[in-house]
Amino acid sequence: MNKKGGINVERRNAWALYKDADLQKVNEISEGYKSFIDNGKTERKCVQLTINEAKKAGYKDLAEVIKNNETLKAGDKVYASFMGKTVALFNLGEDNIENGINILCAHIDSPRIDIKQNPVYEDSDFVYLDTHYYGGIKKYHWVAMPLSLQGIVAKKNGEVIEVSIGDKEDEPVLYITDLLPHLGAKQMGKKASEVIEGEQLDLLIGSMPSGDEDEKEKVKHTILNILKEKYGFEEEDFLSAELEIVPAGKARDCGLDRSMIVGYGQDDRVCAYTSLIAMLDVDKVKKTTCCLLVDKEEIGSVGATGMHSRFFENTVAEILEAMGKSGDIKVRRTLSNSSMLSSDVSAAFDPQFKEAFEPKNSAYFGRGIVLNKYTGARGKSGSNDANAEYVARIRKVFDDNNISFQTAELGKVDFGGGGTIAYIAALYGMEVIDSGIAVLSMHSPWEVTSKADLYEATKAYKAFLKEI
Repeated sequence: MNKKGGINVERRNAWALYKDADLQKVNEISEGYKSFIDNGKTERKCVQLTINEAKKAGYKDLAEVIKNNETLKAGDKVYASFMGKTVALFNLGEDNIENGINILCAHIDSPRIDIKQNPVYEDSDFVYLDTHYYGGIKKYHWVAMPLSLQGIVAKKNGEVIEVSIGDKEDEPVLYITDLLPHLGAKQMGKKASEVIEGEQLDLLIGSMPSGDEDEKEKVKHTILNILKEKYGFEEEDFLSAELEIVPAGKARDCGLDRSMIVGYGQDDRVCAYTSLIAMLDVDKVKKTTCCLLVDKEEIGSVGATGMHSRFFENTVAEILEAMGKSGDIKVRRTLSNSSMLSSDVSAAFDPQFKEAFEPKNSAYFGRGIVLNKYTGARGKSGSNDANAEYVARIRKVFDDNNISFQTAELGKVDFGGGGTIAYIAALYGMEVIDSGIAVLSMHSPWEVTSKADLYEATKAYKAFLKEI
């Protein structure tokens, strides 16, 4: 019994339950996951990786199905993508689709720094790219470390150039400078949120002047020549570019026991990957299943590729039409009868910062997938707050399949909080609960997850798709 008289439900560390076969699977999933986040540091790359894997598993492009006026039926597998930054996979089940879909939804955008549209400037023989940070970051995290530039440049002639600079060992890295401590007394006296200002997060990209005496900004001239000759675009092409600054380097095993993974973008690509693997591993299904990977969650799920858009609803409508079930009411009925796991990460209990957590209701490393009945801030503001009956159904599925899981809240009640896409999907009337993996140092350039939790999440998502 705890101090308040309630039952303190103890959850065992999953590592203690594993046999050799489990450990082998943990390793396989972890290696695949590290490759995914290494090669998927932007939303566009995550979508392309997802489509590549879907095609290997026999999924067809829904756009081609529509174009060819094909009919869809139980057993068919299709995918749909939009603007290259969101994607949905559907495995059509034997049951009437109007009885609902089992949906795994994760987001594939992560906190980062973006390049502005008019970014290139020279100052004191240095050339920089002007930036604007994306999502909730601690700005001081991003200085004095090797950085990579990732994204695309769209030219007026229709050509789209993929840019990746700084991740390979033979490539130069980029950098955001910081002030040396010898001159930093005033800086160190500031609040953490002000130590580095947003306009100080500009990316250092060069310092070598050209030999052209007619050029006023000689270093900028050098850099623009490199961009044109090596990467195929000019300064004005930044106007139609989507370029992101992310940490340079690969994900690595963490800990002497190699029990953890450190890498960029694990919020929320750790849930995106496990959802995708579960979706691809579950073949014939009774109820239609879906893996939905969306953009823009870190800035409110806005825009054409965020969960607030009509992409998912429109895609479901197209599938129903191809199944001979046209009509708005059938779309609404299908969505209302659906069940979703909003696959998003939780804040892992960190003993170095105990004051921010309420221990009885925190997510712990290695204790399995985390269920968040509600998120939100303080008085549950912005929360979905799942129905108790739905939570009970999820518990039963997880227990019946020997899945390690735990329940948690995001820190102490008055310490802050956060939101997910759960409340947006719930607007359709479907049952939704947040369910994901605990992360240490969330929203930092290098986040940490447990390999055991990765394995348990994959098992949990498979069980959900098959049995809810």
